[in-house]
Amino acid sequence: MFNFARERQLPTLLLIDDDMVSREVTATLLTMSGYSVHTAEDGTASVELLDSGNCAPDAILMDAQMPGLSGESLITELRARSRAVVVAMSGSNAPQELVATADGFLLKPFGAEALQQLLKERVARADASAASDSAAANGGGAGSSSPGSAVNEPVVKAATLARLREMMPESAVREIYAAVVADLNRRLTVLEAAIAAGDVAQVRSIGHAIKGGCGMAGALQAARLGSLLEALPLEPKGNHLDNSADLLRDLRAALDDLERMLNSEFQV
Repeated sequence: MFNFARERQLPTLLLIDDDMVSREVTATLLTMSGYSVHTAEDGTASVELLDSGNCAPDAILMDAQMPGLSGESLITELRARSRAVVVAMSGSNAPQELVATADGFLLKPFGAEALQQLLKERVARADASAASDSAAANGGGAGSSSPGSAVNEPVVKAATLARLREMMPESAVREIYAAVVADLNRRLTVLEAAIAAGDVAQVRSIGHAIKGGCGMAGALQAARLGSLLEALPLEPKGNHLDNSADLLRDLRAALDDLERMLNSEFQV
């Protein structure tokens, strides 16, 4: 197994995430931090990549909530093909069974430093005791935000924008936020249809994806609204769908703010 503490180079990573924005932003951040990163859009694609022999990762980052092959079943398939450290990641608290099965957990949004610390801690635990039953790592900071209006949130977290600008050319930073805007536009169309159909489960799923992707890019208003959509009760009773329609309206306003930021900040 790769020993992070004893090697000078950073480990090779396999990043598995079905959300395009979250996947690309995370891959970009990690690559610019010195990691070699392979990506897969879902569990099946990751298994096929490992089977191809073209990817031999030291650590695997997998989103905790994906359609198809996912969760503990995916971890079983990954362990059958690789000795890599398997780290679950999510924009929400993951099921305890999954966290116990994985070698660690990172709460989105996270930076390269959180991953580096998690890997170092795992090596320290492995050196101290040759077989940890379950690595209940916690690589993220504070968890869920309490419900509330996103109006007072900045459009983009200044620290995230500054960090991206330190790590990559201005054109690459612009491409990241252009991708966030394009993805959010697409998800708003799907969200509107889900609300019209009364599909609360789909609304929650879209909210989870928005929270994760926008959170990684520091798009705070949109990420907070995604979190509120994800938290809607599953039972389509009372004014739950009315609430989601209100959130849809606010999300469109957040998208407008993002587009204005993109045009003014990067002069697109």
